[in-house]
Amino acid sequence: MRTGKANALLLCVVAAALALAACSEGGSSTNANTPPRNSVPFTVIANDSLQGWLEKAAQNFNQAGVKTTSGRQAYAQVNFSEAGQAISDMSGGATLPVMWIPDNEVWTSVLAAHGKTGYQANCQSVAQSPLVIAMWRPIAEALGWPGRKLGWLDVGSLAADPSSWDYYSGGKYGKTLRLGHTHPGLSGSGASTLLAIVQAARSITEAVTVDDIKEPIVQASVAAFEGTVAWFSPSTAKLGQTIQERGIDYLGAAVEYESTVATHGGGGDTGLVAVYPYEGTFMATHPACIDDGADAQAQEAARLFRDYLLKPDAQKLAVQNGLRPVTSGVPISAPLDAAHGVDPTQPKAIFGAPSVDTISAISALWQAARKNINLVMLLDVSGSMRGDKIDSVRTAAAQFVKQMGDNDYLTLMTFSDKLHVLIEHKKVSLVRGDAVKLVNGIQAGGNTSLYDAIGSAANLIDKSKSTQASNVMVLLTDGQDTSSSNYDFNQELIDTATANDTTVFTIAYGSDADQDVLSKLASQGRGNFYQGTTANIAGIYEEMSAAFGGSVGIGR
Repeated sequence: MRTGKANALLLCVVAAALALAACSEGGSSTNANTPPRNSVPFTVIANDSLQGWLEKAAQNFNQAGVKTTSGRQAYAQVNFSEAGQAISDMSGGATLPVMWIPDNEVWTSVLAAHGKTGYQANCQSVAQSPLVIAMWRPIAEALGWPGRKLGWLDVGSLAADPSSWDYYSGGKYGKTLRLGHTHPGLSGSGASTLLAIVQAARSITEAVTVDDIKEPIVQASVAAFEGTVAWFSPSTAKLGQTIQERGIDYLGAAVEYESTVATHGGGGDTGLVAVYPYEGTFMATHPACIDDGADAQAQEAARLFRDYLLKPDAQKLAVQNGLRPVTSGVPISAPLDAAHGVDPTQPKAIFGAPSVDTISAISALWQAARKNINLVMLLDVSGSMRGDKIDSVRTAAAQFVKQMGDNDYLTLMTFSDKLHVLIEHKKVSLVRGDAVKLVNGIQAGGNTSLYDAIGSAANLIDKSKSTQASNVMVLLTDGQDTSSSNYDFNQELIDTATANDTTVFTIAYGSDADQDVLSKLASQGRGNFYQGTTANIAGIYEEMSAAFGGSVGIGR
């Protein structure tokens, strides 16, 4: 048996060994969020399409122990956010990062228009990637690709015309071509998608003006394209991940960066290919911009990191993550090749960079042009929802209603033992305030008529359907069905819920919810299933708001 002194000695030895193991070459902690003592830590916010590259690059940089002129180690702490979301956060009072890497430099001017001017004077591109239409190879080939050139307006017109789609697809890939792109209020690629439609409609490559956006043919073209979009993703990386995971039946095509295609399912006989529209496209330049109001030592450390990103080894790592290098002499190689669905000789034409005014004008046009939503919100108010659960749902659902478009339609329904329709198919602009009050006033009690609620909601959608609106059901529940009398959970109920091309989003709120039922319903309803908690429920409703085109990010 060990003595107390022996035990104490052993603990000291173990503690020393752990301390040594926690340090890596150059004195960096293996915990990427914990800077070593006496270092100069600096924060970086980057576009999330750069995540695969910058996470590894920052790790390599920190392990290299690069020193400032004061002899202290520069230490990068990198997080990721789309341009619109970053602007919304920073202008709303969030701590400013020392370095910001958006898609394009125009976003620094958009942020400046929101009162934060520090990033405009010190920017340098660290990687590039063109905006493309990611399309499943079988669909692209059915449309004549690669021999036939495809453009922005071609794809939009095809998605809007089911008969033409049926002719080209042979009926193999659904009744319509389902398109996706990112939310323009959150993501730079989303705003660029809309501006690309304007460029194509005007048949120009130089930067469009606000007057161009006001042209009737332009507004009609944007409205026609946006009327076909099935899903607005909160980010480019999320869009790439979703199209890869959900497959050809969920989205036939999506607008994203070439780097996302190369790293999310590009290539192969049935994988994604990058279609480079013949009218031209935008090039993301990913400028690394340093805040001139930051601490001088932090600025120096950030410059050292930017210099590191431009070195050949870091640029080769960028290429390995699907990005085009900006440092001369660094070759383009896999996955930027045909085997991954990419053509590095494209695009042939690059559109001129937009201005702050055109970003603002296209955002306003999008809110008017996007297809309206006919939404039924189903909220479980059974007894198990009491306490923090119902409090968190009130807050998140009320914010969701605030972000809906004025011309969207809302049906608000609660369920426990009985079903209560609080608002039935009303234009949001007319009932927004009342809806928020009703949501904030919901109380919990009783059992759970889950299946009856789903069936009744589907019937309400059937009564209110319109070719001018997309049908959506959003269901939140924390339990299993205990008191339905009209419906059982079977294929018939799923078919009823998903009729009228209704997209179904489901939230299993807590561990007791029937995840099997909710995941099946969301999958067959071509929506999303979420595992909700009191901690993440607000974020879930925020993501759903983006998916429906709600006023989020700089679109607030």
